[in-house]
Amino acid sequence: MTTLSPVPVASISGAFSHAHFFWAWILLCLALALHVVDEACTGFLSVYNPTVMALRERRPWFPMPIFTFGVWLAGLVAAIVLVFALSIFVWQGARWMRPLGFVFAVILLANSLVHMVGTIRGRTVNSVPFRRPMPGFYSSPFMLLASLYMLWAL
Repeated sequence: MTTLSPVPVASISGAFSHAHFFWAWILLCLALALHVVDEACTGFLSVYNPTVMALRERRPWFPMPIFTFGVWLAGLVAAIVLVFALSIFVWQGARWMRPLGFVFAVILLANSLVHMVGTIRGRTVNSVPFRRPMPGFYSSPFMLLASLYMLWAL
């Protein structure tokens, strides 16, 4: 006859947070992929490139690059493949993934807020107005919620 010993509370809470971190990671990866599709379909570079050029006129040290559509899309697809590939380490419970999860969530949280504020303002900088909503806006609420879930899971 086997006896079952109770599972320590620490392991239950650890498993609980690990599962939340994994699903938060997957949702954030999906949010990023959805956001890239949203931006590609709504002409994001027609706002981004002129904004970078305007900011470089005022601040020559501004580090953001100008993109062609193919290079921009290829870079983002590579980033999406990378974050999805890293999910195996999240699944395995690698502790070093937690700081990456935090950085990932903060970057996408900031990105979603920029799209929402840009939509409200109708421009990025004064010289770059656009029709509302800002390209990439439609996926921003999902990205915001996924980022908040990731921060909560961490």
